[in-house]
Amino acid sequence: ASTFKAWVNIMYGCNKFCTYCIVPYTRGKERSRKSVDILNEINELKALGYKEVTLLGQNVNAYGKDIDDLSFPELMEKIALTGIERIRFTTSHPWDFSEELIDVIAKYPNIMNHIQLPVQSGDSEILRLMGRRYSREQYLELVERIKKKIPDVSLTTDIIVGFPNESEEAFNNTLSLCEIVKYDSAFTFIYSPRVGTPAAKMKDNVSMETKKARFNKLTATIAKYELEKYKTFEGKVVKVLVEGPSKKNENILSGYTEDNKLVNFVGNKNMVGQIVNVKIVKAKTYTLEGEQVD
Repeated sequence: ASTFKAWVNIMYGCNKFCTYCIVPYTRGKERSRKSVDILNEINELKALGYKEVTLLGQNVNAYGKDIDDLSFPELMEKIALTGIERIRFTTSHPWDFSEELIDVIAKYPNIMNHIQLPVQSGDSEILRLMGRRYSREQYLELVERIKKKIPDVSLTTDIIVGFPNESEEAFNNTLSLCEIVKYDSAFTFIYSPRVGTPAAKMKDNVSMETKKARFNKLTATIAKYELEKYKTFEGKVVKVLVEGPSKKNENILSGYTEDNKLVNFVGNKNMVGQIVNVKIVKAKTYTLEGEQVD
């Protein structure tokens, strides 16, 4: 376990009932923890020298809706005011992503500018079958509002290919959405039915051959924009929270930037757990290589 990065559960369960997901059935409905308990825990972590907390929930944006307490943006603001150096959160359902939340992320430098915003599909009809509660247009409009207020935002996502009834046109809508948003990276999945979910009752009518071909096309598209984005960091100085020596070479340290990019650089082991300045020398598809600067 890390002595400088912590994960804090702020809520459990989910009320969204996306048709492919088993979570609401296994983990029950949304239950938020009291904000006072969360803030006490974060203040304790800060006192112990922790540099970063990640707030966890199946859908953090729904925090507080089930109890008479703070909303998620209000909680985020209170956490930012503890002064802990880095705050992250995951996962955010696009459906409840409020304007207040965008404002809070934009306002506090210790709230990291990385947002994991699962889209799952770029096609409105497939989104409807998935039970996602937003259309392609609504998602893109949210992305536009986020980018306007947080210009250097890093957006990552989750995408499922080959969901039941996904036509070639529907898949192309997902590709074109990726070309518009230009994600920093994405978790991509080939659809497979989960027993006990509504989607498992739908006819799994996209062949495995088609699923694999679409998956390869999607990952190639994502990788193209990912590399483009990473290239923009060459020559820039970024702040890296050093996690430890690389598995392959102990003189190489690795850690993450504020917007969650992995950086490798030559450094001294006593930097572990510290936030240091690193100048990026070379961008690769999934990592940045740099050198430490004072």
